Amino acid sequence: MDSGGPDGGQRATAETARVTVIGVGNTFRGDDGAGPAAVARLRARTPPDGTPAGVRTVCCDGDPARLIDLWADAALAVVVDAARARPACPGRIHRLEPGPDTTWPARTTSSHGLGLGYAVALARTLGRLPGRLVVYAVEGADTSLGEGLTPAVAAALDPLVERVRAEIARAAAALPDGRRQ
Repeated sequence: MDSGGPDGGQRATAETARVTVIGVGNTFRGDDGAGPAAVARLRARTPPDGTPAGVRTVCCDGDPARLIDLWADAALAVVVDAARARPACPGRIHRLEPGPDTTWPARTTSSHGLGLGYAVALARTLGRLPGRLVVYAVEGADTSLGEGLTPAVAAALDPLVERVRAEIARAAAALPDGRRQ
């Protein structure tokens, strides 16, 4: 796997990716690093020779324009991000799949500036949503400065990665002729 480049590495180029997994977050803000940590764990569990062609894994800081560029041509985009909830249950995983009529507030539960909802709304307006978008949000406990996840969020990574792998498998199975593209 290529580990270079500003996106933190990828398995397929943007031109060949049918599935894009995006880990959103900042690894220097505690649990906000859950998205990049999940992508790293996914990469570690999927050896390069066993990865279906067309699966790209990237990390992003959550900037809406970058998110849109990363997912625009994907048949499936899976976004993994930390979330804030009140009351919080650190480590709880939420799965969201916005449909064509789903509206999210411009500021959602993301721990990033404009929020994922803003990126979804903007991409919809620009006609740059992926074929299908699935968001996994992991409730965090601590986003203060510093590296490392809290124990509850770290414990959620394995089940989260398995859920993302299942999304990838379902997407590959849905391709015409059963091809893994």
